Order: sequence, then C-alpha cells, then structure tokens
Amino acid sequence: MPNVRLKLTIEYAGTRYSGWQIQKNARTVQGEIERAVREATSVDEFELYGSGRTDAGVHAMAQVAHLDVQTNTAPEMLRRRINDALPADINILRADKVRHKFHARHDAKGRSYLYNVSRRRTAFAKPFVWWVKDDLDVGAMRAAAAHFVGFHDFQSFSDDDPDEKSTQVLVDALEIYEDGDLVLVHIEGSHFIWKMVRRLVGVLVEVGRGGLTSDAAAAMLGERSELPARLTAPASGLFLERVFYEGDARDTPVQSPIVLPPLLL
Repeated sequence: MPNVRLKLTIEYAGTRYSGWQIQKNARTVQGEIERAVREATSVDEFELYGSGRTDAGVHAMAQVAHLDVQTNTAPEMLRRRINDALPADINILRADKVRHKFHARHDAKGRSYLYNVSRRRTAFAKPFVWWVKDDLDVGAMRAAAAHFVGFHDFQSFSDDDPDEKSTQVLVDALEIYEDGDLVLVHIEGSHFIWKMVRRLVGVLVEVGRGGLTSDAAAAMLGERSELPARLTAPASGLFLERVFYEGDARDTPVQSPIVLPPLLL
C-alpha cells in the first residue's frame, strides 16, 4: 500500500483531556486520534504530528496535524472512518493529501487564539468561558492590548526558561471584541510560548477591572514580574483558532464558537 501524508484539520473540546500531546496514564487528544486511526486503518505503524501543543482544558477550532499512514483509502472516506471511531468532542474537519515534505509544525507561519470572557453566569457555556463577575472597561483593555503588539520579550508571561528557550515573540495583532455578554480576546502571532496567552488575558482582564493601569501592564515587558503568573486566566475560555500556512488568508472575521443568547427577562 502507498504511504500518504494527510493534513488533518481538527476541532475539539479540551475539557476532558490532559492537553494535545500523548502522555502516560493520561487521556489526550492526540492519543484519542491515534487510537481512532488504528481502528479505521488496521495499521499500527504511522506518524501523527501536531502543529503544537494545547494544555489541559484548552480547546481548538482548527488544530492542524499531519498523518503519515499506509492506506489505499481516499482521504474523505478515511476522515469519516476516523471520525466514526472518535468521541463526540473530537472531530476531523478536513483531511487533505499533501506533499511528503509538508510539516504541520515546521511549515506553520503563524497561529491565532481566541479567548472567551463571559460577563454573566451561564449554565450552558461554562466549560468554554471565563465568567468575570466584575464590570470590565473594554476601552482600557484595548489600550493595554496595544502595548503588547510587536516583537517583545514575554518572559514574565511564561514559565519557559529563557536560558533554554527564547521568550521573544512577534505578536501581529491583539484585539478585543464585544459580542453581547461575551468579551473576545483575539491574538495572532508567529508562535506562542507556554501559558503566554492565558497570562496576557489575565493581565488585560485585571486592567478592565481597574486593578491595573495600562502603563503598569506594559511595564511587565521591560522587567521581570510575578504578577502575570498570579493573574493567569483559566484554560476553559481558550481556543486555538487557526494555524496559518503559506498562502492562507488572514482576514477572516473573528467569531466565537460559543453563543450566549440575550437574557429573555
């Protein structure tokens, strides 16, 4: 049988999983997909490689992975068979045949994340939002967000060791949108280091609450601060939105997969 490489585009709710990457004695998204591939193909030897990790409880609207597998099955039929073997909270959206040199991680040109902050309690969307009880000044959050756009050292926003891994990141965009009772934090950049997005969201929310000034938030880029770690936003509201490759459009509208209908009172 021929060995083919497929580009998989995947959505998942991360609530029940210990992140993307396979771990011993833990249920992960990658682990579930690999089990489903074995069931769908009856092949034990294959490679599934994601564009990057997501942490426990983090979701994805369009994670990307490449799958190397020996099969005669057409990509669309294989996608359906894998989905039939997956739990309901993981779904393969697309399976596209690509050149063997394509690499889900190394070929990625950028990534975007979306964070859902809810301004009201919700019985239905709790696993996908962070409910902030305090009033939020969205204008102040936007002003603070502008400081983080560009090429900066985000050492204070990560647990990565700067002596072992660069903490410098190019942030192309950091925007705040309002969608009814949701405040959406949308960030796009070259890549993101561990916990960076959740700590940025936590700092922006603290500015919105009035507990931190925009200038104080910006100062965290110039000097080491422990505050972002204490303000880390919960995993529940975070979605990996897109992984960008050469030629991909980046002007698609920002839209949350979560809808909070207006209160019917």
